[in-house]
This record gives sequence, C-alpha cells and structure tokens, in this order.
Amino acid sequence: MAARRHKDPRQGDLLGWEPPALVERYDERRVRAGSLRGQIARAVAETLTDSELGRDEIARRMSDYLGEDVSRSMLDAYASQAKEDHTISYVRLVALVEVTGDPRPLQLAAELTGRAVIEGRYVHAIRAEMIREKREELDREERTARRLWKGARR
Repeated sequence: MAARRHKDPRQGDLLGWEPPALVERYDERRVRAGSLRGQIARAVAETLTDSELGRDEIARRMSDYLGEDVSRSMLDAYASQAKEDHTISYVRLVALVEVTGDPRPLQLAAELTGRAVIEGRYVHAIRAEMIREKREELDREERTARRLWKGARR
C-alpha cells in the first residue's frame, strides 16, 4: 500500500487558478439608485466603507493631495443620497481614488459611456491585440483582392 501524500499548504492549486479581474466594479446591487447623483453617492459611500482608512484620514489625505480643505463632513455629504446638492466634483473624485486606491468610482463613470478603466500596464497588451485583429482583417481583404484579381486576369 502506497503512502498517502499530504498536500503542501504552500503549494497553490494550478487548476484552480483564475486570473484577477481586469476591471474592478462595484456590486450593482450596492450602487443601485434612482438617479445618477444617487448612484454616485452610493459609490462614494461604498469606497469610503471599503477603505482601510477612516473618513478623517481620507479627508486629510485628500486635502494634502489637492492642496485644499476636504473635511469629513464633506465626505459624509458626498456619500449621502439625501444631499443632492453635494455631489462630489471630478477633481475630488480623482483625489478619492488616489487616496483610497479604489478605481471603482472611475469605472462607474466609464461604464456610462461604454468604456472600461484598466491598469496602465495592460494598455500595450490590448494595443497589440488590436493590431493583431487589424492584421487579420487586412489579410482577409488581401486574399479576397488577390482572388478577384486572378479571376479578372483570366
């Protein structure tokens, strides 16, 4: 009888590996709202809640990043659907993303226009794929043109 092997806990499961998500998104149910302003408020609230930093620290770091005062009460207002006149500005949204490291607020905005926010390190891979697709398209067009040209010479 063969000795039973025990799996080394440090060894990963090769077949169980899945690539990380290319695009980070909010759970749709968590940011559902009746208006775009409400959806943005819910997104800000999710980012603030999910951050390892407290709201006071996020406000301080956003203030440092922007060189202007951002208070905790402002963050609370941005995260409140009831305060429709306090929607976060774009520059403050950028600061929120930078401070928290959460790209989901940008992704929410990008999805409204059919776009996606990805890490910069993937841009060249995507461009290479686009070039490959264009090359295949041109190859098909060339084969068609050659076939038509040969037919016309007969």
